[in-house]
Amino acid sequence: MTKTNSAQPPANPLVLGKLGAPYGIRGWLKVFSSTENAESIFDYQPWFIQHAGKWQLVELESWRHHNQDLIIKVKGIDDRDAAAQLTNAEISVNAADLPALDNGDYYWKDLMGCKVVNLQGYEMGKVIDLMETGSNDVLVVKANLKDAFGAKERLIPFLDEQVIRKVDLDTSTIEVDWDPGF
Repeated sequence: MTKTNSAQPPANPLVLGKLGAPYGIRGWLKVFSSTENAESIFDYQPWFIQHAGKWQLVELESWRHHNQDLIIKVKGIDDRDAAAQLTNAEISVNAADLPALDNGDYYWKDLMGCKVVNLQGYEMGKVIDLMETGSNDVLVVKANLKDAFGAKERLIPFLDEQVIRKVDLDTSTIEVDWDPGF
C-alpha cells in the first residue's frame, strides 16, 4: 500500500490533484490533475496523501491514459476495495521541491494572497483564487471591505503586458492595467 517513512512528509504541502474512483478490479485509480498539463503531475514526486490524519507516501507502480482519463496503479494496492480507500484523497507534494521557473512564470500558489494595485495606485484587493478559462488564466481578486466601486470580487485576466504589468513576489504585489469599475 502506501508507506510513511521512505520520504519526509511535506513541510509545506502543495495540492497538485486528487485521487478519483477505482478503475477496474486490480487496484487502479483515476487521477485528477491540477497542473497546467494534466500529465505534468507525474513530474512532481514524491506524492503524499493524508489518510487517517497522517501523511502517507504514495509510490506509483504505473500510470497511463484511458480514454480522457489518467489512471494510476499504486504499489501495494491490488484490488478495487483497497483502491476505494484512497478515493478523494488530495495529492500533495512539498512546495520546496518544485523546480525553479523561468522569469515571468509563476506558480499559482505564489500569486495567492498578493495585493492587486492598478496603474493609478488603486488597491483592488487580494488574489484569493485563480481560474483557467481555456484562453488565459484569470485572477479572482477579493475586494477590500470599503471598495469605492461596490465590488466584492473582481475577475482580472492574467495577460502579460496587456493587463499584468508587474509581479513582485518580494512585496506580494501585482500591478495591473485594469479599471476598478470592472
